[in-house]
Amino acid sequence: MISLNKVSKWYGPFQVLKDCSLEVGKGEVVVVCGPSGSGKSTLIKTVNGLEAIQQGQIFIGDSEVSSPKSNLPVLRSKVGMVFQHFELFPHLSIIENLTLAQIRVLGRSQEEACHKGYRLLERVGLRAHSEKFPGQLSGGQQQRVAIARALCMDPIAMLFDEPTSALDPEMINEVLDVMVELAQEGMTMMCVTHEMGFARKVAHRVVFMDHGVIVEDRRKEEFFANPASERARDFLSRILSSH
Repeated sequence: MISLNKVSKWYGPFQVLKDCSLEVGKGEVVVVCGPSGSGKSTLIKTVNGLEAIQQGQIFIGDSEVSSPKSNLPVLRSKVGMVFQHFELFPHLSIIENLTLAQIRVLGRSQEEACHKGYRLLERVGLRAHSEKFPGQLSGGQQQRVAIARALCMDPIAMLFDEPTSALDPEMINEVLDVMVELAQEGMTMMCVTHEMGFARKVAHRVVFMDHGVIVEDRRKEEFFANPASERARDFLSRILSSH
């Protein structure tokens, strides 16, 4: 479903990704973790072309994201992306946030788009808030709206870039619960997160990055039981002791 082949990226002289190769199969949940500055958020943003790459290839299904000929808006409509800071339009109501791209990108009618939007708000427990504006909701509620908005586009895969890191601790679970449900329904997911409980519960594999390199890519049971690298062992012990 998602394939990265020897992907490298530079910011000026600084190489932020080094020869990263990774496959995510249909229905697979892959958690990407690592210390700050390891390149994990950049990696996930290259998957739907939000960050351009200088070397390598990226495919979503049969479409090559990294090709200059690729139609990025169409491609992005197939891959839902949920960011750290929600990225909702503050001047639009919740239901308008959910219908805008459906109408503009997918060509759905207002009625069709609203029907889909209300159904997904119901699913994330926020149907009663559809006429409010983002600023009237808590961070956890806004992030659940952002997930519903991505699902409105019928994506074939979902990308999550530290979706809980901007939230208060008591709001984290309400977002993780929605993500767990999605994973259990078989959604293909790639998640950058420090939530190791979530990784233990639903990930099939854990990818550990450091300094722009994929250091480990292993089944979650192996990763948690016995990380192969000193760096991953150190990272895990720090993360698990702080939770």
